[in-house]
Amino acid sequence: MKGNVIIIGAGFGGLSCAIRLASQGVRVTILERQERVGGKLQQIEQDGYHFDRGPSTITMPSSFRSVFDHAGVEMEDYVQLYELEPRTRNSFADGTVVDLSGNRERMKEQVAAYSPEDAGRYDAFMDESAALYAEANRHFLGKLLLSPKDKYNLRMLRSLLRVRPTVKLDKLLRSYFQHPHTLAMFGRYATYVGSSPYQAPSIFAMMGHVEAEEGIYGVKGGTYQLIEAMTRLAQEKGVQIVTGIEVRQIAIRHGKVAGVDTDQGFLEADQVIANGDVLSVNRLLLAPEYRKQMSDQRIRKYEPSISGFVTLAGVRRQYESLLHHTVFFPERYEPEFDHIFRDRKMPADPTIYICYSGYSEAGMAPAGASNLFILVNAPYLSDSWHWDEQMDRYGELVLEKLAERGITGLKQSDVLIRYTPQHIERDTLAHQGSIYGISSNTVKQTFMRPGNKSKDVQGLWYVGGTTHPGGGTPIVTLSGQLVGAQLASEILT
Repeated sequence: MKGNVIIIGAGFGGLSCAIRLASQGVRVTILERQERVGGKLQQIEQDGYHFDRGPSTITMPSSFRSVFDHAGVEMEDYVQLYELEPRTRNSFADGTVVDLSGNRERMKEQVAAYSPEDAGRYDAFMDESAALYAEANRHFLGKLLLSPKDKYNLRMLRSLLRVRPTVKLDKLLRSYFQHPHTLAMFGRYATYVGSSPYQAPSIFAMMGHVEAEEGIYGVKGGTYQLIEAMTRLAQEKGVQIVTGIEVRQIAIRHGKVAGVDTDQGFLEADQVIANGDVLSVNRLLLAPEYRKQMSDQRIRKYEPSISGFVTLAGVRRQYESLLHHTVFFPERYEPEFDHIFRDRKMPADPTIYICYSGYSEAGMAPAGASNLFILVNAPYLSDSWHWDEQMDRYGELVLEKLAERGITGLKQSDVLIRYTPQHIERDTLAHQGSIYGISSNTVKQTFMRPGNKSKDVQGLWYVGGTTHPGGGTPIVTLSGQLVGAQLASEILT
């Protein structure tokens, strides 16, 4: 094998990158500070209940399939995905329910029940959503932007003009829809990249097409099986994976990567790929003289993304109102984002998302019971909200809000585990506990994210949500493929 590459972090981006490199004959070692691979996605098993603590909505299956295809194997030999129909249940405060479907006629019937006008505009919106996705796929998602020539050329400029980067998602939605239910249902797509629909660019309307027409998928055995499958493939390709090891500093000699200093000694490397938050990597693992492009001052200028407050509830009852994915919207949607991004406090009346994988697959919970992953959007860590003081109180509020919507009995759960932004920061070193790295609340943070290749240190690369092409599980996986392909071509030529 050629080269000597160390990847810091065994999340989706790191595993994806390692497989791409190793499949082309590059020697790769992954170092993971947690005891198990997976980054923010971890598997919890307790008293017969199985939970995925982390990403649960799987879209863009081609992003995952490409990992296996480029490794020369069949994905189905490692992991099985199944399409969900309906995709997601959207439950509103007035009792209205819309089950997101791949069937446009079914969608229009449901929307027409509360807004015939919005239903009449659904086809036009979905056509624009598909066009936005095609544009993003063609010019942005599928390529690295390493040089000024890649970023600032006529083709890229034309593409940006077509997606109207200065138009906010909410404004685009209002050009089609008028009812608060429809605006919230599709505005929620901004949260998939840790952002606000009232600030994020309209490009994220593409998720309407991605979810409804390309599909939302479950993973047999739970989402963590994707991580297990990629880990197995990586090891088959010769990748060495070491868990429970802490990287203390990236070693640099004469401006070039030399290896990493760890709590278990020094490890030499020709190239280092950081699968973690770019801001945290620079702040914690690089000496100040080697991060002129990512100084403390510059780091402070980035707005972190949304974080999350998670409750894992194993309860001995089942709920007819829940599908695999269910979203409970508050009476008013917009105040949630004022609380999170302006006040940096938890929403008083939050949107609550539940993943109930036991709906689709027996054995994820004891017979007659439910395994519920409950997520509420949270602000990134700041002095405005103290989880040490507020976790239990706010956790009770979430359970009370769900009881009001018919999801009762959670206070008597067999399993009740809470996980806060503080825990996310502790476990993954995510900058200020953010889930998606930096937000996409501005044009710059959406389309000009920190680059995949360090400008300060030769041989240092980045994959993950903070860097290009952005946040979200399939996109992070794609970033690993892009960097892996580029680096392999440089090593092997």
